[in-house]
Amino acid sequence: MDLLIRISDHLDRWITRVGRVAAWAGVALIAITIFDVVTRRFFVLGSTKLQELEWHFHVVLFAFCIGFAYLKDAHVRIDLVRENLSERVQWWIELLGCLLFLLPYCALVVYFSFDFTVRSFNVDEVSASATGLTHRWIIKSAIPIGFSLLALSGLVVVIRKLIELFGPPDLGRKVHDVEAAEAEPLDKIRIENLGDSEGGPR
Repeated sequence: MDLLIRISDHLDRWITRVGRVAAWAGVALIAITIFDVVTRRFFVLGSTKLQELEWHFHVVLFAFCIGFAYLKDAHVRIDLVRENLSERVQWWIELLGCLLFLLPYCALVVYFSFDFTVRSFNVDEVSASATGLTHRWIIKSAIPIGFSLLALSGLVVVIRKLIELFGPPDLGRKVHDVEAAEAEPLDKIRIENLGDSEGGPR
């Protein structure tokens, strides 16, 4: 059990670092989009490279942050159903969901997207536009890398749920507290947003 915890903690820290760095792609995406819009509107300039760079940063933001978001419980859930279930039932659903859906799906995406990326590299694929970006394989490689990170996040969740379900009660509670602490900042954001939408206090 101690080995499993060390593995999950190490993977958690590594995925979190990658996610936090990749999140800065959102700032770059905003800056490039604003620059593109302003130059088009006021200077009648257009750049295919800028437009393609926008969706490149969008792919980076999605691919490298999706695993991080799953670890922090930031993905959309059917809370109307989930919140009415007991903790153990929730853990079983999470465990089976990872084993039956998340991990097999990630494996398929990584397998096919890796071949997709290799073929792009072998032919030195470039943009279909004459003035577009070159080295298209670089952005395509974000797909297998991103879904590999998501699979590792799923592995972390599987380990934690196994400990919570089958491990010693004190160890399971410790793991549960770690998960709750990771999700707490996001829960505060959700509550604050709900208060704003209802006109209530933040």
